[in-house]
This record gives sequence, C-alpha cells and structure tokens, in this order.
Amino acid sequence: MAQELKRVLYVEDEPDIQKVAKLALETVGDLEVLICSSGAEAIEKAAPYEPDLLLLDVMMPGMDGPATLAALRAIDSLKDVPAVFLTAKVMPSEMEAFKEMGAIDVIAKPFDPMTLADQVRAAWDKR
Repeated sequence: MAQELKRVLYVEDEPDIQKVAKLALETVGDLEVLICSSGAEAIEKAAPYEPDLLLLDVMMPGMDGPATLAALRAIDSLKDVPAVFLTAKVMPSEMEAFKEMGAIDVIAKPFDPMTLADQVRAAWDKR
C-alpha cells in the first residue's frame, strides 16, 4: 500500500463540484486527481489509474456511490484501496452505514475548498 497519498480517483456527477474539488485537491492539496462522472466511468478508468484513494459522491444517477464502491472492490487491484464518501447526508446513522460499506471516512457536502485536501489527508491517515 502507498505510504503517501498522491493519486485520488474522484467520482462525482456534478460538473461544478468536479471543478471546485479538482482545483482544491490539486492546487491546495498538491494531489493528482482523476475525475470520473459516473460509476461506470470509474470502473473503466480506476484500475489503470492505480489510485491511492477513492473519493466517491454518494448520490449519483444510475450507480450511486455505495454501488460504485462495491463494483470497484470487485476489481482485484482496487479491493484494498481506501475509500471516502462525500455526501450531504451526514446523520450519524448514515455515516455508520457508509463505514460499514467500507469507507474509512465521510466528508460533508458542501465542503470548503480550502480545507478539502486536509480532510482527505486526515481520512487517509485513518486507514
């Protein structure tokens, strides 16, 4: 497993949020980010990208975040990659459910672009 967080695969269907998150993670956080607009795109692109961390929006049309995570976990090279969910639903019971699905952390939306990279790194440190 990677010792340092460098490559993040971010699955998010909303173009405005994609732009803000990519800018926040790359410019502020000095991370490399691959954005996928759907679970299907993530399944296609994740393994060749070899991410250190999966960042998944929970609410997406078609395949939601949990379904996307389950599909990514079925790919051998990705089964142990830490995952973090991004969601506007941050009730304690829901956060527990996301963690039971295999997420190491849950980040609330809307997120602060200036602290998003720090939140992602803090989640990475929990793995």
